[in-house]
This record gives sequence, C-alpha cells and structure tokens, in this order.
Amino acid sequence: MRSARIAILAGCIGCCASTALAEPAPGPAAVRKSARGDAAAFGAFVAALRPDALARGISPKTFEAAFRGVSGPDPAVLARIKGQGEFGRPVWEYLVGAVSPGRIARGRARGAALRATLAVIEARTGVPASIVLAFWGVESDFGASGGTVPTVRALATLAAARHRGDLFRDELLAALAILERGDIAPEAMRGSWAGAMGQVQFLPSTFLAHAVDFDGDGHRDIWTSEADALASIAAYLKDLGWNPNVAWGYAVRLPEAFDLARHAGDLSEFSRRGVRRVDGGSLPEAGAAALFLPGGAGGPVFLITDNFAVIRAYNTSDAYALAVGHLADRLAGGPPLAAPWPSGAARLDRAGLQALQRGLASEGLYSGEADGRAGPVLRDAVRRYQIREGLPADGYATPALRDRLARP
Repeated sequence: MRSARIAILAGCIGCCASTALAEPAPGPAAVRKSARGDAAAFGAFVAALRPDALARGISPKTFEAAFRGVSGPDPAVLARIKGQGEFGRPVWEYLVGAVSPGRIARGRARGAALRATLAVIEARTGVPASIVLAFWGVESDFGASGGTVPTVRALATLAAARHRGDLFRDELLAALAILERGDIAPEAMRGSWAGAMGQVQFLPSTFLAHAVDFDGDGHRDIWTSEADALASIAAYLKDLGWNPNVAWGYAVRLPEAFDLARHAGDLSEFSRRGVRRVDGGSLPEAGAAALFLPGGAGGPVFLITDNFAVIRAYNTSDAYALAVGHLADRLAGGPPLAAPWPSGAARLDRAGLQALQRGLASEGLYSGEADGRAGPVLRDAVRRYQIREGLPADGYATPALRDRLARP
C-alpha cells in the first residue's frame, strides 16, 4: 500500500513537459480515430474487469452503479499521463505556497474550531493535532479542495491505459469495494486525476486499511466529514509508525566548524555538540536524528527524526514532508525559518540530477535508479562522496558537484 502511493507520485511528477511539447499535434482525423480506439479499449477493459470484481465480492448492482454513465476514458486524465509538467520545484519554492501566511491563518482558525475533536484524536493515536491539521492543509487546504474528478472513471482510465502496470487496476477494485461497503455513493466518490480521494487524498487501498468512522454514523466519510477525515489522517500515521515521543524534526543552528560528516546520532549527542533549536527549546534527551540541509550549507538546517520518514510514507517527497512539518510548527505557534534559502543559486533540474546519479553510480556510491529524483538515497550518496573528497558534507546536490564527477 505504501509502495503503491510512492509509485503513483513518481508517475504523476516524473515526466518533463518539454518531451510532450516536442511532439507534433495530431490532426482532427487522428484525434477522432484515437478517441474511438480509446473508447473501444476502455469498454473491453471494463467488461474484462467485471468477473474479477464479482469474484471479489462486488455485487452486480454495485458494479453497474459504479460504471453508470462511464462510457469511455477521461480525456483530461489521459492528457495528464501523456504530457506532464516539470519534475519538481526547489524546496523553498514549494514552501511558499504550502506554508503561506493565509494557510497558516486558516489552519489556526480551523484548529480552534475543531479543538475538542482534535484533542480526542490526539489522545487516541498519539499524533499531535498540529500534524493532523498540517496534513489536512497541504492535502486539501483544510477540506476546501478535495478534488472534483470522478474516482471510478479516473482509475478506470489509468488502468485501461496500463499506466503503472496493474497498480490502478488494483486501486479500482479497491474503490469498488468501498462502494460495496456503502461508505460513499458512486457519484460522490471524487478526488484527484490519479485516484487520490477526498479531503485526505487517500488512494482506495489506503482508505480500506486506515480510514476511520470517527463521527459514528456508520460511514467512513473522508469527503464531507471533517471528523472522519482528521481521524483517518491520524490513524494512518499511527499505523505507519508515528512516534509520539519526538517531533518530526527541529529547525536548528549549528556551531562554527561543525563536523557535517557526523550527520546522524542521538538527539542528546547533538546537544552536546552544540546544536541548538532555533525556537529556543531544548532537544529531547533521547531519540535518533539526522541532519537535513535541504538548501545546502548556509541555508536552513534541520534535525529530522524517524517521524520525517513517516511523513514521507504519506507522500514520498522531501519538499512535501518539510512543508507538513514546518506548517505544523507554525500552526502550533512556532516561528518562521530564520536562515535564508539559496534562491539565487544554480540548481539541478531532473536531467542534472540524473547525471549526478550516474556519476555517483560510476564511483560505486549510488545504486538506485537514475530517475532524477532528490531524496534520502541520493542525499546519502552525495554525502559519502563529499566526505571522501574532503568537501563540506551537507548532502546537497549542486551543478558544481555534477560537473566535478563528470571530469575525466
């Protein structure tokens, strides 16, 4: 289930717009022929899906209701998988929108209005109210934008196109199981173009495993019930391994001449080495942590805990995880980040990251796929190279590092 969401994210953001723009636009006749072919293939897919769905306990009534009015694939969904945007933005650009003053204000207002509900959820799960609110804010702007795309049609479109193999076919069957259970009506099951649903953007398989009926009305409703949505976020994080004894991470300041090569250890050890929280609080006495410098040396510095990895399991992106964590801190009254981001510095695009990955692989330091995605695997490989070469070991991928590895 966790890997399914990770795969979807990789597929949703992994293509470059320039590739799609380089292809000549088809003429009207070709468009009509393609549409007829897509519709025929879609109909054959639905017909082939029916016996499998019935074998899994989906009634004919539920199956027919789910596909009523769904006569073909969704062209908008097909367009999204055939030509997608640039791979990603720098962390600091993502944070501008994700942790904006307006979002902080809205989140604090919603938190005040739902204080009693959030308190019960936190007591039951150990997940702080501010973290639950932050996920809710980043995923759907506190329920305001849970998505309008019909989930069954979106998933059927992706599955019929064999996008990501059998992943979306399995998610479609899970969506039918939700309808069979009666948690939501087919016409109300809506979300994103990639099948993530409602205020919490759960995939159907995640919903089946983790959604909660907090308000006790007999339905797990992440579309219209704020209580169910918030409780479902917390339940999912608890199941993923949230540790209530530590935060997601801490914005910190490093002392001068700090040895970045010693980037992991116990929180108490970092305290002894002179690391201090930006907000003036004390680091916990126990708990493992690692340094995270998402903008390189000179930018904001964080000590991240295992809870950071839990956030990434919800959405496998460092920028996303940092946005959730920092938004949670701001909703709880914490300060903005003090250190400036390297907004004017050159950065690596997807092709540059791929070149860096290949260069590190040639040095025996990187064994993953050269997918052009920044994350903990690439960060660790960069840090090992920096340590070996006597460079500041901030783990930050730069054009200079790529060029250094490319030199004969």
